Amino acid sequence: MSTPEERRALFRVVRGEPSDAELAALTVVLAAAASAGGDAPPKPRGPWSDPAAAMRRPLTVGPGAWRTSHWPR
Repeated sequence: MSTPEERRALFRVVRGEPSDAELAALTVVLAAAASAGGDAPPKPRGPWSDPAAAMRRPLTVGPGAWRTSHWPR
């Protein structure tokens, strides 16, 4: 059975006898990792920076081909 202090603890030492300085270092590392969060979500791409905008449909040859020579929207 665990004590009330052990139930409140965020972590516990299972094996070994760390010094106070080692426990303090572990606490700092765990606190920093917990507060770091994740990477910022990527910014959405606009139509000018979208790599798919550089791809175009093949140009067709024949009557009315000028209609397909523009950038698609």
